[in-house]
Amino acid sequence: MKTTVINEHSIQLTRFGLVNCYLVRESDGFTLIDTGLPGGARDILAAASAAGAPIRRILLTHAHMDHVGAVDALAKKLPGVTLAADERSLPLLRKPADKTLRAGEPKESFGGGLPGIDTAVTHIVDGGELFGSLRCIDTPGHIPGHLSFLDERDGTLYAGDALQSVGRLAICGWNPWYFALPKFVMWSKTLALESARRLLEFPIERYACGHGVVRVGGIGALRELVAKASG
Repeated sequence: MKTTVINEHSIQLTRFGLVNCYLVRESDGFTLIDTGLPGGARDILAAASAAGAPIRRILLTHAHMDHVGAVDALAKKLPGVTLAADERSLPLLRKPADKTLRAGEPKESFGGGLPGIDTAVTHIVDGGELFGSLRCIDTPGHIPGHLSFLDERDGTLYAGDALQSVGRLAICGWNPWYFALPKFVMWSKTLALESARRLLEFPIERYACGHGVVRVGGIGALRELVAKASG
């Protein structure tokens, strides 16, 4: 697992060159945003130890396998850890996942591995909530219940799969041809674009996505993507 220091507040952890999760430093230890694929728990724990702080919380952007794969293994090693997710993600985290759409949601199917987890979610986060230093933002589109998180200390947006940055920054559904996988597993391009527009309301300085390198460019970079997608 590759470890990349973003700044004093956060560390990017990358597995297989493509799948990211993030350690965000708070006053009492780390919040881990997503857990990557199965098999990564040992490396995640080692990275936190090397950075000198324990993992106190696990915060999920959404329920796909490459974001929740190591949840159960980590929870076994971290007794008492807080596991936080959006309420809409709860049925998707079950075994088997319940993909029933709710009233008012687009009647479109969505794919991607939904393995479910055994660990109970202990904290429901709501859009608008400040979870430690992280402002929780509803960003459905890739999948129901997707959240992004803005670190209000430095403007880093942990975007999960609402955005991706393989090769270039892109809104999910408008991915470059060489990283087309999100197009085939996503739910609603209409909601994805609405979510990107919602993100324009926030003071974003850099983008830390579930896939790809951390990219700078501030809110102007996202505004340009939204304009192109809207055209």
